[in-house]
Amino acid sequence: MTTLHAEWTKVRTMPGTVWLLAGVVALTVALGALAAGALPVGGDPAKSALTGVVAGQAIVVVLGVTTIAGEFGTGMIATTFTALPHRLEVLAAKGFVSAGLVLSAGSVAVACSVLAGHLLLPDGLTPTGPVVRAAAGSVLYLGLVAVLSVGVAALVRDAAAATGVVLGLLYLTPVVTTLVADPTWQDRFRKLSPMTAGLAIQSTVDVAAQPIAPWPGLGVLALWAAAALVAGALALRLRDA
Repeated sequence: MTTLHAEWTKVRTMPGTVWLLAGVVALTVALGALAAGALPVGGDPAKSALTGVVAGQAIVVVLGVTTIAGEFGTGMIATTFTALPHRLEVLAAKGFVSAGLVLSAGSVAVACSVLAGHLLLPDGLTPTGPVVRAAAGSVLYLGLVAVLSVGVAALVRDAAAATGVVLGLLYLTPVVTTLVADPTWQDRFRKLSPMTAGLAIQSTVDVAAQPIAPWPGLGVLALWAAAALVAGALALRLRDA
């Protein structure tokens, strides 16, 4: 509890935290509203209203990376490890706090996006089971992106490099996938891409036609986040601060 309280205090008092969380909400809702207003006939209304998550996650990455890489950049991480020598507890606390903040902001962003979709979509957005799943899954998606960012930052240690790595995993992997000529391998890459697979949770129309089912897709992102956290933990154990 001491470690968790210490990390919560640090993140809460960081000057940019509130603005980053506000940015997640504002960007997610704004782009979701624009997408909902421009939904083509036959599109997926829930996925359209939640489109802003694709952009909002970029700010989540910055927040997650800054949580730990900022201390490496300033050298304060040595002080942290002196006061709290159990490094894995520190990493776990940073991941927990980052994910908690993002889940809170993501809940507000997604709720407002669904409301905007209900108001802007031609037929509204009825909170059916698939829509609730898409909304709840989008919140969890953002939380997992935060954990992924913390893990990569612990491994890489440099804020700019870690941000680039995570953004590359999220945004460039789908682009590279489209360049694969073999349909079988292209399908495999879609199922393994953290963003493509993770955002399958938003699909509510023609779900069976998607490369991967909604919850297994989110599970792929969870595995990416877990792997990053384990790699970051090993780096903290094996390297000096």
